[in-house]
Amino acid sequence: MIFGKHVNKFYIRYGFFFLLGIAALITVDYVQLLIPDVTGSIIEGIEEATLTKAQLIIFMKQLGLWAMIIVFGRFFWRIFIMGTSRRIDYDLRNDLFSHSEKLSQRFYQENKSGALMAYFTNDLEAVRMAFGPGLMMFFDVLFLGGLAFYKMYQLDVVLTLFALIPLLMVSIMSAFVSRITGRKFKARQKAYEEMSDFTQENFYGISVIKAFVNEVREMREFAKINKNNYDKSVSHIKASTLMHVAIEMFITMIRIIMIAIGGYLVYKTIGIESGNPAKFSIGDLTRYIAYFGTMVWPMMAVGRLINMRAQAKASLQRISSLLDQPIDIEDGPQTIKPFEIQGKIVFNNLTFRYPGSRAEILKDISFTIEAGESVGIIGRTGSGKTTIVDLLLRLFNLRPNEILIDDVDLMKLPIKSIRDAIGYVPQDNFIFSDTIKNNIGFSSDEPDLDVIIEMAKYSDVHDNIIDFPSGYDTIVGERGVTLSGGQKQRVSIARALLKDPKILIMDDSFSAVDTKTEEMILSSLYKLRQGKTTIIIAHRISTIKQSDKIVVIEDGKLIAIGKHEELMESSPFYQQLVLQQQLEDEIEGVE
Repeated sequence: MIFGKHVNKFYIRYGFFFLLGIAALITVDYVQLLIPDVTGSIIEGIEEATLTKAQLIIFMKQLGLWAMIIVFGRFFWRIFIMGTSRRIDYDLRNDLFSHSEKLSQRFYQENKSGALMAYFTNDLEAVRMAFGPGLMMFFDVLFLGGLAFYKMYQLDVVLTLFALIPLLMVSIMSAFVSRITGRKFKARQKAYEEMSDFTQENFYGISVIKAFVNEVREMREFAKINKNNYDKSVSHIKASTLMHVAIEMFITMIRIIMIAIGGYLVYKTIGIESGNPAKFSIGDLTRYIAYFGTMVWPMMAVGRLINMRAQAKASLQRISSLLDQPIDIEDGPQTIKPFEIQGKIVFNNLTFRYPGSRAEILKDISFTIEAGESVGIIGRTGSGKTTIVDLLLRLFNLRPNEILIDDVDLMKLPIKSIRDAIGYVPQDNFIFSDTIKNNIGFSSDEPDLDVIIEMAKYSDVHDNIIDFPSGYDTIVGERGVTLSGGQKQRVSIARALLKDPKILIMDDSFSAVDTKTEEMILSSLYKLRQGKTTIIIAHRISTIKQSDKIVVIEDGKLIAIGKHEELMESSPFYQQLVLQQQLEDEIEGVE
């Protein structure tokens, strides 16, 4: 049994099921200890030649009844204890996933996904084992072991006290070894995290590894990490096995003590003159051996239970560390609910640095986007363009009134309302391992195929999709591996358009398509987005040339704003960007 603020609720939630399971388990334990009495009476009857056929039939009926009770009792305690542990595993996994979705970008920048997966696999399994087999072992040790010891004590005090000495040694040794196994289990989990993270990263980057012919180097690196995982796992298993071997050794010692002393007591009893009552008969020795055989499992379970609890405790600490991670981005007490966004955006002296960094990414940015405007944002790589849209999506917290939507402080708006109102086409164009249809219809629970096809046509990807053998039902593979870069971008655009948002943000969404395709998509886009706010971040002038307003960012500062024609006259920086791209286009044309 383990306790902690994130698991204590399960004892209350599933307490009734646990009680039913424990009751069935105790019933089985009690009935098990009735069997040695019957077998001892049968042997005594045979020894004394007093056992009749009628008595034997009664004994057999009793044994048959108890066997049935044990069978059904074990079935029920497995359902109520083991089954409930699976429910706890399910609930705790949901808690982990739900909390993980609420964590900020900062957390995922600081923690690798491969390491986080260990929480959902090995750690949850260790906690589940504590609630299932661990709980069963605890009550078996307590009741089966306790009742068996009481029965043995009733038969012979001296023999039982001799058997108790190794048991005390087992308890002392188990407490000592459990600390060692707990530390080794944590080290094993850490090694597993490193291996999982390395493997996941290599699978994602397999094309790069092959392109640079670095397979052998990566294999050598993996061999080192795998060897570390192997060494830590073997070290943990050795410590666990040492405990089990030691317990087996002490159990064997008890057997020897029991047989030697018990045999001597029987020998003395046989030597008593006729007419005196027997002190320790063959039937008693049979009962004693049977009780001891019943007690072997609880004795072995002590070591397993201590080891299992140490592992579960270590895993629960790791799981709790994730569940205790603060949720940085959440609605505050001043949140205005409900709120329907129309699309006006005001940046008011926006200055921002990422958490934990001293460098200012954005510096005193101020401009206004009217509802229904199309706005282009342009600037060199690393100038802070993507950071602006990240802040619009409330991926980070801001100071009061730095960004206003519809003249209301962004920090006072419900996060759900903000993100419901925004359609986003990110730079990485993340595609889920699903059908093209479900990827485009991601924003809808039951997307209409006709609407999906219409959005695909707007983003100029329909013809590519129908060329696939399965069309819109094509599974694109992990991260859209079966799609080209341009197809991924256009599927991402279709996905955002289908949402029909009040505000559409396109972050460098045309970098993988040619200029002709870009012109076709933009032409359709401006028609479709009439009266709705559209923000396009780009490196190419051609992408944002037709925008109602162009914002020029350099080194986190706003250095110019206006239409294309206005900027060509007033902004030397913008003129330089235009000239550079014209030269690049001419060079490409010559080549």
